[in-house]
Amino acid sequence: MSSTIITNPIIWADVPDIDMIRVGDTFYMVSTSMHSMPGCPIMKSRNLKDWEIVNYVFDRIEDHAAHNLADGKGIYGKGSWASSLRYHNGTFYVCFSSNDMQQFYIYRTEDIENGKWERSVIKGLLHDPALLFDEDRVFVFSGNGDIYITELTADAASIKPDGIRQLLLEGERDGIGLRIEGCHAYKMNGYYYLFFIDWPRTGHGRRRELCYRSKELLGPYEYKVILDDDLGYHNKGVAQGGIIDTPAGEWYAFLFQDHDAVGRIPCILPLTWRDGWPVIGDGGKAPVTFQTNLPESVSMPLVISDEFDYEENKLALNWQWNHNPDNSRWSVTARPGYLRLQTGDIVDRVVLARNTLTQRTEGPACSGTTVLDLSAMKAGDYAGLVALQSGYGTVGIQAEDNGERYVVMGINRGDGGMEAVEKLEYNGSRIYVRIDFDFRDSIDLAYFYYSEDGAEWKAIGRPLQMKYTLDHFMGYRIGLFNYATKQSGGYVDFDYFRYTRMV
Repeated sequence: MSSTIITNPIIWADVPDIDMIRVGDTFYMVSTSMHSMPGCPIMKSRNLKDWEIVNYVFDRIEDHAAHNLADGKGIYGKGSWASSLRYHNGTFYVCFSSNDMQQFYIYRTEDIENGKWERSVIKGLLHDPALLFDEDRVFVFSGNGDIYITELTADAASIKPDGIRQLLLEGERDGIGLRIEGCHAYKMNGYYYLFFIDWPRTGHGRRRELCYRSKELLGPYEYKVILDDDLGYHNKGVAQGGIIDTPAGEWYAFLFQDHDAVGRIPCILPLTWRDGWPVIGDGGKAPVTFQTNLPESVSMPLVISDEFDYEENKLALNWQWNHNPDNSRWSVTARPGYLRLQTGDIVDRVVLARNTLTQRTEGPACSGTTVLDLSAMKAGDYAGLVALQSGYGTVGIQAEDNGERYVVMGINRGDGGMEAVEKLEYNGSRIYVRIDFDFRDSIDLAYFYYSEDGAEWKAIGRPLQMKYTLDHFMGYRIGLFNYATKQSGGYVDFDYFRYTRMV
């Protein structure tokens, strides 16, 4: 019999608010993507350990100023939150709320890996939704602390006019900081099961996983705390998720854990049943490593190097744009073997710069390098690499009015604008830049370098103390950027992006 060793985390990168399903012998996972576009990545796996990005639910949610990083607006920390993924009668469904739009979105397709998604939009928020198909009826469980049930039409496209829409249950209040949210709903063996995260102020004072159950849809519900463990990592609770079974009938819980600046990372834990209750781990202790009866599989990288050698103007699925891109101002075919980023709107900071192309960073440590052809820059342009979060750090080339160029390491000075920590004159027409990320034991430092030849590297500026902040609500990403501070139309050609993960 084949077997796979699972070691947590299964992905040491920002893949938060995960939901999973199994169709046959294939597992599918969706996660929160907020302001990264395309959004709602669909990943697949044969063994719950090795995951590959195969599709996105949407290219963009909406097309207006905030989603386009226009007029000084943005959707940092908003966009798509906590998606729910389900499969019913040959159709895949994904639903989520968007806080900036105050709307609830439902997408459906018959081909989750290659298909286009049809969408429906419902006014109002259904916070952290859980979609449940109960024979010929469809329900959404949502809310924070006070959990509501909303009945949808049979096609899950709108709220059923005469359906159930009411308060279902109320989570505990005493000694609780974050009350129950992040619902995942199932109907099995005569019970309705609802899984939640909460965060008590008492006891260990960390996030934990709860399960509510009832034999009746509308209750009453009883509950148990089914996991209060940190996998030995800084009292960071492992919680928010649901459960999944294998073709052989084994059960697992899928949850995530905060790992500070790298983000919220997914974990898989063994699960058994006792008296109709799910039991995670052994005696409440979650194992870091354990063996499964799932098959070994090929491990596909989440973050990739890229030589930008494309036959059509379409990027690998590993890349996401920061907000909606302006597709008229980027290309991988205008100059074969290069990514061209042309400047557009005049801005003064990278977090307002459109067409910043990003990938996740990974723990325990990783590094990204690129080389830029500077010959078509205009005065005021700034281009290079960014460690992207609210507390960002950049390294790149700044063009001046007099034709001079400077290599600059910059950081968020505190109000979103950039402070140039170090600025050095640079005479070459090409420059290599690199950022090293160290997430070991949450040290969370980024280091910035430049080179004239790609062989001899020079440190610039100072290490960036990375911090996960809720205004972006996303782990640090590495991004390629080019923006104009004075005039639009200049461009930079990136020859490649090369990535290394240190394990």
